[in-house]
Amino acid sequence: MREKKTLFVTGASSELGCSLIENVADNYDIVVAHYRSSVERLLPLEEKLGAKLMLVQADFSDSVSVRKMLDFLSEREIKPDHIVHMAALPMENKHFKKQSWCNFAENIETDLRPIVEILGEFLPAMSKQKYGKVIFMLTSCTVGMPPKYTTVYTTAKYALLGLLKSLAAEYAEKGITVNGVSPEMIDTRFLKDLPDLIKEMNAQNMPQKENLKVEQVVPTLAFLLSDGADMISGQNIAITDAKA
Repeated sequence: MREKKTLFVTGASSELGCSLIENVADNYDIVVAHYRSSVERLLPLEEKLGAKLMLVQADFSDSVSVRKMLDFLSEREIKPDHIVHMAALPMENKHFKKQSWCNFAENIETDLRPIVEILGEFLPAMSKQKYGKVIFMLTSCTVGMPPKYTTVYTTAKYALLGLLKSLAAEYAEKGITVNGVSPEMIDTRFLKDLPDLIKEMNAQNMPQKENLKVEQVVPTLAFLLSDGADMISGQNIAITDAKA
């Protein structure tokens, strides 16, 4: 077990982010929790974890905001050992013919560019210490055939998957693991822009006739952050109903 470990979670104010931090915080000396606007969701964790939890704000659609966040961490000599990238624009159900390149660019700029900049900042330190773990929150859309009308969302997630695979290959000799987690729909605020019918149809296709719950996804993330996953890298792990 390494000493003085630091975890950095983007999109930490999500239900999944809060739950993950609550479950693994004891394994870290510092937990950096990124949020865009919903800091109130992190306040109960701050009250519980105290000085261990560092809240950082950034709008991932704004490159200047991301740079300010990275400068803030650099000034405090924060160098994460583990990074979990959860921040993403919500999935939309929309015909391709109604999308424009601007829609694709917005998703790439918000979902891909920030983690490229974050990893560009912190991978050198991980390489120097020959240790690090990176996890990308992906989607079941990257496993098999994606559902219709999710072209923009699926394309952005495949871009992240490509980054994941490339980094896993490039940094394997540095002791850095890079993996992805691709769950089916999780019953969270992230699905708020999807029609209820779509969510209900997805639930009906699940063996237990309901969408995943946060507590069914967190254990896989926690395992990938653990020492037990030191020899796992370059994988995109699908999560479906436990009884599937």
